[in-house]
Amino acid sequence: MPAPTAPSVRRLRSTARALRWLPEPESWLDVGTGDADFPEAARRFFPYTAFDGVDATPRVLHAQAVERLEEGYRGVLTDPHLTAHLRARYDVVSLLNRPADPAELRAALAVLRPGGHLLVESPDDPRPALESHGCTIIATTRRSAHIPPRVEPRLTHPALLPAARALDHTLSLLLSGTRFAGVYRVIARKAVHTWTWEARVAEAGRRSAPDPAGRDAQDTGVPVPPPSASSAS
Repeated sequence: MPAPTAPSVRRLRSTARALRWLPEPESWLDVGTGDADFPEAARRFFPYTAFDGVDATPRVLHAQAVERLEEGYRGVLTDPHLTAHLRARYDVVSLLNRPADPAELRAALAVLRPGGHLLVESPDDPRPALESHGCTIIATTRRSAHIPPRVEPRLTHPALLPAARALDHTLSLLLSGTRFAGVYRVIARKAVHTWTWEARVAEAGRRSAPDPAGRDAQDTGVPVPPPSASSAS
């Protein structure tokens, strides 16, 4: 598999470096991973992390076959079957260079473990949606320039590759200062305790119901004293 172009490598490593302050994650899911260029770059900083990827194209299966990924899933994360299969499995989920789709953000949070971290790079500000789901925003930065998707050598004649890669890099510089330049990079932490609406209703009902005698003591492990002899008579 051909390596990504040099500008892409620098950008991907810069993104991965933003999470170096974390303890090394056990598991990481990269959404829209393609050929798994980002996991390959991030492994430089997290050599013991198991990287998985999901992508709508068969490239993700090839990335698994050449051991860029531990597991590759062909599909979209918003597929409820895939979300259910991966629920609460990952310490980190990355969503890079994509619009902040509310459905995809919800799915990403579903596959995160409580207390896990979500890394988002998007032209849209994802913070309001993340905060509405109880996430804590850890860091927010703005990338100075958007770098276009890397040149695909399989789709470009070999003789044109050097010129195509030079054009790719030039376009990234020309796009600086346009509407593509303001890309948000947000790191958010999923709440440790997540409450569904059904759980909230059940808890509210439990608190409003009268407690039978001695229930509080039994629930806390404090024994209920036996009735005295006078009361027994």
